[in-house]
Amino acid sequence: MRLEKAAAQLEALGNPTRLQLYRILVRAGDDGLAVGSVQGRLDIPSSTLSHHLKRLVDTGLV
Repeated sequence: MRLEKAAAQLEALGNPTRLQLYRILVRAGDDGLAVGSVQGRLDIPSSTLSHHLKRLVDTGLV
């Protein structure tokens, strides 16, 4: 089970936008960031951000 979870997480991070999103969130630390701030840094539509964020949540990275 751990191997499958790790594989899913690595697959999720294989997308450049999700990797960039994950790096932004990790660097923000426990305080986090407002969604608008993240969206501004990535310069993507809110629906696209929501899609990528959901994938990170579903795999347990966020």
